[in-house]
Amino acid sequence: MSVLVVTGTNTEIGKTVVTAAVAAAALARGRTVAVLKPAQTGVAAGEPGDVAEVTRLAGPVTGAELARYPEPLAPDVAARRAALPTVGPKDVAAEAERLAATHDLVLVEGAGGLLVRFDEEGGTLADAARLLDAPVLVVTQAGLGTLNSTHLTAEALRARGLRCPGVVIGRWPATPDLAVRCNLTDLPKDAGAPLLGAVPDEAGALPPEEFRASAPGWLAPALGGTWDAAAFTAHFTD
Repeated sequence: MSVLVVTGTNTEIGKTVVTAAVAAAALARGRTVAVLKPAQTGVAAGEPGDVAEVTRLAGPVTGAELARYPEPLAPDVAARRAALPTVGPKDVAAEAERLAATHDLVLVEGAGGLLVRFDEEGGTLADAARLLDAPVLVVTQAGLGTLNSTHLTAEALRARGLRCPGVVIGRWPATPDLAVRCNLTDLPKDAGAPLLGAVPDEAGALPPEEFRASAPGWLAPALGGTWDAAAFTAHFTD
């Protein structure tokens, strides 16, 4: 896949760190990687955003950001309040295609969830993925509530004819409780797609060199890693 869209079932669930892990695993295999953030919210001009964080953790990727809004809101609301232009699905698709022409892998990281509005017309990350005919990787949380939100996201993808290669748990806790452990078995059922990784909760705090060396071990082979979903699940559920 030359373009992979990364969405979340909610905000603050580790989507940027998962994007960095996928980028690091690809770089480790000698691939060229670009990371596109269509709309960065909650970050002032001159401050490092999600693209900068991916670059810090993963290494030498090409970063692109189409719009930035200072308030931590949905992109369309943040743009309106800041009296700035919005970014639509066609803009996202055009930039992703431009980057794909010169890179082996383009990661498009959304803002919040799949159906967060980008513009006044109600355009979403799902619309951009459809224009690109790109698969959508779902990043989800580990604990209570994740089965419902994952199921809803997967259902929305299927309703739009979009492909989901799998689900990655974005913030795997150091001490998983009963619900977290049970969710390992149930998440693939609700997603209708395989579990493709579990990134530790504190992964983003690791030194970059350690993050890059560890990233393939958090991701399944489908994402360029060595992580074994069956062995991981058995370890925590047996």
